[in-house]
Amino acid sequence: MLRYIFSFSGIVDLLSFLPYYLPVFFPAGVVAFRMFRVVRIFRLFRINAYYDALNVIGSVLKSKKDQLLSSIFIILVLMTGSSLCMYSLEHEVQPDVFENAFSGFWWAVSTLLTVGYGDIYPITISGRIFGIIITFLGVGMVAIPTGILSAGFVEQYTRLKSLSDYSLETDIRFIRLEVQGEDHPWRNQRVRDIPLPPGLILAVIQRDEEVVVPRGDTVLRDGDQLVLGAEGYQGDTGITLKELVLRDQHPWAGCQIKDLDISRQTLIVMVRREGKVLIPNGSLRLLPGDTVLVYTRRNIRDAQDVTV
Repeated sequence: MLRYIFSFSGIVDLLSFLPYYLPVFFPAGVVAFRMFRVVRIFRLFRINAYYDALNVIGSVLKSKKDQLLSSIFIILVLMTGSSLCMYSLEHEVQPDVFENAFSGFWWAVSTLLTVGYGDIYPITISGRIFGIIITFLGVGMVAIPTGILSAGFVEQYTRLKSLSDYSLETDIRFIRLEVQGEDHPWRNQRVRDIPLPPGLILAVIQRDEEVVVPRGDTVLRDGDQLVLGAEGYQGDTGITLKELVLRDQHPWAGCQIKDLDISRQTLIVMVRREGKVLIPNGSLRLLPGDTVLVYTRRNIRDAQDVTV
């Protein structure tokens, strides 16, 4: 909870609704506080969390940030060098336009970015020849970040399509599981020591902005996103699970799974808590609001059937 409050998303959410309630606590400044409502536009920064297409753009920018920063650095160096060279060529002829070594930086920006406003331009032959060279270099410099982003989108969609095609061809289903919290049983465990059941594989580990290949000696960390794969179910008859949402007064709320009074024919398959999937081990404590998927032949009150 505290990590979310001080995170970027938490601060954006705070700025989104806080100005609306400020006049309640400070009635004297109602008119002034209405101006602060414009900060609710910061909510646009959270739009990336609701649309998959924008999530792809964010993933590409994160994966290609080093290449983009390198290309921007090269462009800045070229702009600075162009400004210094143009100053030495045009200062004597246009002392009012190219006053100092960095006065031609605006010309370098408009030329390299192929804008060309025309307010500053060379009039000497050598200056014009140099300007032509810089213009051609500008076309190539602008194409570098564009090519990096294009390659990133191609790689991202190719990876997603390959994963989807492989899943359809081999009838393998993938799920995402997050290792979070000090009580998670897989935290600080090696991949070889994880008690995965037969038929379940650990395909990919996503750690921050990088993808880690799950080798036997790879240690899982807090916050790792695990992509697990398993063969799709092909039975003749479907399996019926029961979905149960724990209320405040439910007897399971606040109890550990090992302490529950359930029969041997009842199995807790999965626990969903605030949109996250939790592994149902014996030490997991069920909380009000948890969604519990149970396989059982018995009737459970307030439970709904889920057919697989």
